[in-house]
Amino acid sequence: MAFGDVTLPLHGSGARNVVRNVHVGIKADGEPWVAMDALDHERSAARALFDRNRIGDARSAYLALLQRAPDDPAVLGDAGTFFFKTGAYAAAQTAFERAVARAPESARAHVNLGNVHFVRGAFEAARASYATALALDPDDADAHQGISYALVQLDRHADALPHRERGFAGRSIATAAYRGTAPPIDVLLLVAASGGTIYTDALLDDTVFRTTTLVADVDDPAPPPLPPHDVIFNALADADRIPGALAAMDRRFGNAPALINPPYHVLATTRAGNARRLAAISGVRMPRIASIPRASLLRSGATALTMREFAFPLLLRSPGYQTGRHFVRVEHADDLAAAVDALPGDPLLALEFVDVRDAAGTIRKYRMMIVGGVLYPMHLAIGDAWKLHYVTARMDEAANRAEDARFLADPAAVLGANVMAALGAIRDALALDYAGIDFSLDAQGRVVVFEANATMIVLPPGPEPIWDYRRAPVARVIDAVRTMLRERALRR
Repeated sequence: MAFGDVTLPLHGSGARNVVRNVHVGIKADGEPWVAMDALDHERSAARALFDRNRIGDARSAYLALLQRAPDDPAVLGDAGTFFFKTGAYAAAQTAFERAVARAPESARAHVNLGNVHFVRGAFEAARASYATALALDPDDADAHQGISYALVQLDRHADALPHRERGFAGRSIATAAYRGTAPPIDVLLLVAASGGTIYTDALLDDTVFRTTTLVADVDDPAPPPLPPHDVIFNALADADRIPGALAAMDRRFGNAPALINPPYHVLATTRAGNARRLAAISGVRMPRIASIPRASLLRSGATALTMREFAFPLLLRSPGYQTGRHFVRVEHADDLAAAVDALPGDPLLALEFVDVRDAAGTIRKYRMMIVGGVLYPMHLAIGDAWKLHYVTARMDEAANRAEDARFLADPAAVLGANVMAALGAIRDALALDYAGIDFSLDAQGRVVVFEANATMIVLPPGPEPIWDYRRAPVARVIDAVRTMLRERALRR
């Protein structure tokens, strides 16, 4: 199961080899027969409902199973897997925690719990769950994969490497289950175990697409054969983090006829590279960005920055990280050494700080998605923090949601023709099939680009009624991606 930077292995039953009241005999014609108990039949029926994409009926079936057998490890594992796959992560965690409590000897139960910790951002808890699984079964490949992902998120890259090698040996290519009834569209999905991969589960409906994942940054001594595919989706997105994997996939698939996001174009979207090429676009205010060796920043201090025409306050970040990780604002020259010491990586990126607050001190950060050459509004985050994300913005305020709704309904009316033209020029410069632009507007109405690349993810809004206005716009983006994949597959 792909999520953000990783593809997580997920399994149903929280305990291995759970068998209860199974009766074996010989029928009158000499054929063997096996009769399962009622609980196993109900589990099988619930799984069949999910396989037929009857999500509501499957949810009711799993809830009934949990009410009937709340302590059964197999029921808890199956229900947790269903909740996980349908995005109900809190319910999945509850089910997997109970499965672990009831079957603490099951490595599979601990792997499943680690997966849900991972997707909820609890990376240390995920690491601990995977470590417990490995203590129970040192050869569990899924646990090795999972702990490698968690260690990467904890910036323990050297510790992650041996687990990555063990977890993906002979498993660098894997095909997921297909739940559709019509012939599938076969998608080859390129990902990286070391991060920098976009989340695609919301995009690749497993009742339409059969997905084979190829992990691009592992040295697999015995990779499985690559099955036939109709379209290639390059989910390697962060050019600052995984340039080697992108270059390798460009050499291997760069000339493929049905390729979404050619690696060559993704490689051009480093933050520093974008700062240079997008600055020339009319109507764009591109903050200056420079890649500076750590030693230079520590040795020369502010001089290394002023020589490049930076002034304080400025922003400093480690390349290859998203969601604001390892990204700080440095107010004064005296604060520089401490900021450098706190950031991993070498070199570091210095970014010009552009103040986009309005007279009330409010910041508006827009996101437009690019799918198949078309711009789609994704969200408008409103808040007062310089490091602003939609999930941390003041979107609990009704007035801000109303402004977000107006943007989603008619971005051209909100932004104006000049801004839309500048965004179109950025889209053309990126030359990506799937990407996003995070931006604000300065006092002159220019587009201040924070980020423009393929790392943007599309997540359905939460179940709360306050997000109902976002459901159709998000669904439009998801549908556009699926349509693009179908059309590319047909053109092949």
